[in-house]
Amino acid sequence: MKRHRLVLPASAVAGVVAAVSTGLRLSAYHVPASLTVSCVLATLTTTVWLIAHVADALTTTTHRCAAPGCDFQVRLRGTGAAESRRWQEIAAEHPGHNYCP
Repeated sequence: MKRHRLVLPASAVAGVVAAVSTGLRLSAYHVPASLTVSCVLATLTTTVWLIAHVADALTTTTHRCAAPGCDFQVRLRGTGAAESRRWQEIAAEHPGHNYCP
């Protein structure tokens, strides 16, 4: 769980580095300031979102209903094997399971 708290600051630092790099390269070509600012902000937000999304995908376990066409799912983070197994069984027999197509 401690590593998960480091994801946001790490992604913010990486985003700032990428954004500053983009801004410097654009200013070398004398791109107007308004366009440079929009590109820098887009680079910053995209980098932060991407790193946070990848970190979340790597640390999350997803259990889904096995019925074809059913979209019921349970997403877990930071659970043990027993807790994960319990949620896997709940996903297999969820309350709306009888209504799955």
